[in-house]
Amino acid sequence: MRQLLIAVAVFACACFAGGTSVYDFTLNSITGQPAPISTYKGKVLLMVNVASKCGFTPQYEALEGLYEKYKGQGLVVLGFPANNFLSQEPGTNTEIKDFCERTYHVKFPMYGKISVKGDDKAPLYHYLTEKQTNPTTSGEIKWNFTKFLVSKDGKILARFEPAVKPDSPEVIAAIETALKQ
Repeated sequence: MRQLLIAVAVFACACFAGGTSVYDFTLNSITGQPAPISTYKGKVLLMVNVASKCGFTPQYEALEGLYEKYKGQGLVVLGFPANNFLSQEPGTNTEIKDFCERTYHVKFPMYGKISVKGDDKAPLYHYLTEKQTNPTTSGEIKWNFTKFLVSKDGKILARFEPAVKPDSPEVIAAIETALKQ
């Protein structure tokens, strides 16, 4: 019963307490400071749940490539480490940050480790995945490296499943279209 009450409270917070865009959420950065997503208001966002020990981990390279190529036009890639799938993100925030910088030269903003599914799902991920808030992109996160493309006004434009590479033609086309709007 307690878990059900927690889940309902988290859902209510995400959906009904001002959760009308991704800009309504504040999470901690990978270094532990509060990092409101509203900091990126007016930018196109590619939000990705990431993990260091996953078959999709090499996507960090393409994510960083997108960030470097399009950041001057207004794209920001945001990484959200999560350990929800076969413990593929076991490290601390410091270990994750060091791994990403050392291995993939990640410079895009990274947030602290969160949960993207289950009873302890972060409110942001409730917002991203709930049918009531986002009917076209809703549904549980199935694996690491699920990507959400967000418009300059904070609305979810598209969802790309893990097997869709960040530098695939469909993702690039969607980013370029969003940047022009």
